[in-house]
Amino acid sequence: MRGLSTRHSGTRAQLASPESITANAGGYGFRVRRCAPSRNDAAKSLRRCCAWLVAAALAALAVPAIAQTIDFPVLSGRVVDEADILTDRARVELISKLATLEAKTSDQLVVVTLRSLRGQTIEQYGVALGRRWQIGQKGKNNGVLLIVAPSERKVRIEVGYGLEGVLPDAVAKYIIEQTILPHFRARDFTGGISRGADDIIRVLTGDAAEWKARAAGYEPSFADRLKRTFGSGGSLALGLVLAGICVLLLAAIGWLFVNALVAFLVWAGLLPKRRRRDRLEPSHAHDSYYGAGAASPSYGSASSDSGFSGGGGDFGGGGASGSW
Repeated sequence: MRGLSTRHSGTRAQLASPESITANAGGYGFRVRRCAPSRNDAAKSLRRCCAWLVAAALAALAVPAIAQTIDFPVLSGRVVDEADILTDRARVELISKLATLEAKTSDQLVVVTLRSLRGQTIEQYGVALGRRWQIGQKGKNNGVLLIVAPSERKVRIEVGYGLEGVLPDAVAKYIIEQTILPHFRARDFTGGISRGADDIIRVLTGDAAEWKARAAGYEPSFADRLKRTFGSGGSLALGLVLAGICVLLLAAIGWLFVNALVAFLVWAGLLPKRRRRDRLEPSHAHDSYYGAGAASPSYGSASSDSGFSGGGGDFGGGGASGSW
C-alpha cells in the first residue's frame, strides 16, 4: 500500500507539472502537452493585434494624406476655369445658373477645368478636390463637381454622399456620354460644359426619375464604344475598321473564287490533279491612331462670384468619368 501510495503520489506530481505528462503502459510512451498558452504566445497575439490596429489607422489616414500632397486650384467661385477654355459669356451664364440652383435647392454644383491632373487619375483627383473644397452643405453632403481636364482628355461628374441616390453613377455616365463628350470631340468645350451643367441641374431639380429611366435603357452603340476607346480619333478608327472589314470580305471572296476556278480547271483536265494550289492570304488593315492635340483658345478672365465657398460637404467617390 505504501508503494502504491508512492506511485500515486508520483502520478499526481506529474499531473501537476506545468510542462507535460509522460506515462508508460505496456512499453508504450505517451506525451500530453499542456493546453494553457505560454506567455510568448500571448505576447505574439498582442503584437499581431497591435499591428492590425496600426494598419487600419494608416488606411484611414491614407486619403487625407494623399490629399495633402496634391496641388489644388483655389476655389475662387462656382466656376474655376484653371485651363482657361471657357468664354467670358459662358462663365457668367454658368455662374448665374449654379447660383440659382443653390438658392432653389441648397445643392452646390461647381464647374472646374484643370491644367492637369497632377499625376493622379481623375477619380482620385475628383474625390480629393471635393473634400478639399468641401462642396455641399455639411450634414447634407449635397455637392457636385463637373471636372474637365483637357490636357488628359478626361471629364468627371463627382457626386457627394447625399446626392448619390438622386444622381447615381448610371445617370452621370449617361450625361457624360450623350451630352458632354459629343461636344468635346468637336472641340466645343464651352458647349459641352454648359449643356452638361444644364442636364445635371435638371436632374437635381426634379427630373431624376426620368433621367434614371433614360440611363437604364441606354446601351452604347458600336461607334460610341470605338470613340470611347480611341478618343478624338474615334471617327478615324471607325473608318479604318470598316475599311479593314471590306478588305477582308473582298479577300475572302477572291480566295473562294480562285479556289473554285482551280477546282474547275482540275476537273476539266486543264490542270494536273496534283498541282499545288496557290493560297491567297487575306490582307489585314493596320489601324493607327494619331492623337491631334489642338491648342485650346484663350478667352481671358471673367468676373467670378468670389464670395462663394463650400459648405462642409463630403464625397465618397460616387459619380462617373469619360474620355474623348
